Amino acid sequence: MTDATARAAALLADHRASIDRLDAILVYTLAERFARTQAVGKLKAAHDLPPSDPEREAQQIARLESLASEAGLDPDFAKKFLGFVIEEVIRHHRKHQA
Repeated sequence: MTDATARAAALLADHRASIDRLDAILVYTLAERFARTQAVGKLKAAHDLPPSDPEREAQQIARLESLASEAGLDPDFAKKFLGFVIEEVIRHHRKHQA
């Protein structure tokens, strides 16, 4: 193995370790987010509120698109990602109302 190949392998390992840490942060952040939305779902069910709030969802999508642009992330990807998360949250909220 050449010195350049060894350096590339070390850099690759560093990048992968960083990606692994970031993946863990994403998973734990999503878990915390869903814990909060579960509490919202229970509160909505207890007070006979609808499981979804289209106005809030639209505001959140616009906010996330803006944050994505600021962060250098594709806003369309951010919108799709939040849409997926919102669908899952609403599904959980409907469970609480059943």
